[in-house]
Amino acid sequence: MFIPWNHESVRLTGRWSRLSKDQSDPHIFVHASAASAVTTAPGSYFELAFRGKSAVLRFDMGYLGYPSPHLYIQVDGGAMTEAPVDRLIRISAAGDGNHVVKVVYKGSSEVLPRWYPSLMGMISFRGFQADAPGTLEKDERRVVEFIGDSITEGVLVDADYIGAPANSIDQFNRVYQDDVTATYAWLSAEKLNLRPVFQAYGAVGLTRSGNASVPRAGLIYPWVYDGVPYTGEKPDFVVINHGANDRGTGAEEYILRYRELVSLVHEINPGVQVICLGAFCGAFDTELRAMVQALDFNWLHFISTKGWLPPEPLHPLRDGHIIAAERLCAELKTLFGL
Repeated sequence: MFIPWNHESVRLTGRWSRLSKDQSDPHIFVHASAASAVTTAPGSYFELAFRGKSAVLRFDMGYLGYPSPHLYIQVDGGAMTEAPVDRLIRISAAGDGNHVVKVVYKGSSEVLPRWYPSLMGMISFRGFQADAPGTLEKDERRVVEFIGDSITEGVLVDADYIGAPANSIDQFNRVYQDDVTATYAWLSAEKLNLRPVFQAYGAVGLTRSGNASVPRAGLIYPWVYDGVPYTGEKPDFVVINHGANDRGTGAEEYILRYRELVSLVHEINPGVQVICLGAFCGAFDTELRAMVQALDFNWLHFISTKGWLPPEPLHPLRDGHIIAAERLCAELKTLFGL
């Protein structure tokens, strides 16, 4: 039998479209209104439960570019296996019974369109086929949302292209190179037993748009992608890491846009705790600290990352992300007793 993405045996985490039956989505021309759950943000994931020995995941391939985005697939809490998204992906289980599958949007080529149509870097999950749907245990962890750029997205966590000029980086290999689950953000969420949500795109800043024409951070926050509002889980904590891509605009505009973003985040999520995490490259550290101190909101916090990582490479490698996660976890434990 076919079980659609919005069945109770499926749970979405992150910035998915979650369109209802009476809505239409003009931005994805290849499927009907509620046929799929769509995300363009690495770090978004879904879980499903099925009964029987196998299940077949079904995806809408639409206008996907080459290379296709990559997934991590985990069955019954085991090791994660990397695979490109495809129209059909079969899961074989060890035996009958209730099985749980977790599928993470691992990474994509950051230059493929992920905000405006046609979306060439999307994951569009339709549902799955199985003998019967299974049962998912509740996930009652608190939610942490990470807002950032390519560092938070997990770009260039491996050393293959370190030192190469930006225009010589082979985007065809980046789906293997980039890994959101290796980032300080994902690792921190795991260590603190929090449920992670991501909105991070390469080259995006507070003051500038990013790769593939993704608008600046303050303009995209309420949305999954252009024209589709985010209606998913509300965060308990929001960690913002922007600054590396804003160095060319100067401190005045950076702080102006930062204040706009934190106000928007708090307006959309009353009661949230917002953490302004200084840029790992050290940009605007003094100005950002001063902004938080001047605003003096009990829900707004500043964490300096000065000295956490060396200035090069700009994109931390896996080991660098591990160090940053250890430092961030220590700070969050102190602030919130996590």
